[in-house]
Amino acid sequence: MNKKGNIGIRLSIFTAGLFIMSFGIVLLIEANVGATPWDALHVGLYQLFGLTVGTWTMIAGFFILMLGSLYIKEWPQIGAYLNMVMVGLFVDFFLWTPFIQTPATLFGQWMMFLAGVVIHAYGMSFYISARLGAGPRDHFMLALVRKKGWKVSNIRRGMEVIVMALAFLIGGPVSIGTFIFSLLIGTMVGISLPQCERLSDIIINHRLNRKEEV
Repeated sequence: MNKKGNIGIRLSIFTAGLFIMSFGIVLLIEANVGATPWDALHVGLYQLFGLTVGTWTMIAGFFILMLGSLYIKEWPQIGAYLNMVMVGLFVDFFLWTPFIQTPATLFGQWMMFLAGVVIHAYGMSFYISARLGAGPRDHFMLALVRKKGWKVSNIRRGMEVIVMALAFLIGGPVSIGTFIFSLLIGTMVGISLPQCERLSDIIINHRLNRKEEV
């Protein structure tokens, strides 16, 4: 994907992806069968200290960004900062909207959960396909890969376990869904990322061709 001359298109794709992913995050939270490890931590911090879930998403993201940057002595790409701020704002927006409520039945809760997993994966894949930089957690993960040479899968798994344990200790919504999400999300992104990359290429090439015609 050519990055020159298409920053506006890629930023639109990036923002749309984060918006979709945030919707998936809130579906997982409101399903009430277990949020993602990181979001369980953010909800737990909100329950303990107030503010908003989105605010804690930004605070935790900033902390992780700084840790990764100090460790590798390199500032992250602008996308990491945009990711941190936009996801926090979008999550709060969806949490404030009255139409997303926990279903009354267990079947409905699991249907909302599964929808959240799929939407989260496609939103994540769409924003990644814009190639504007990794989010705070991925930035920290890549910093450890560069410094330690450890496998990405092992680092990510270790991060998720540690965060899940912290979320559980502070009373965050860690449940069976949290474990299921951790098992499913890698497979879902493996399916959705190539599709989203092809879609992004089509969008960008179409817009660039239209500009050349004009």
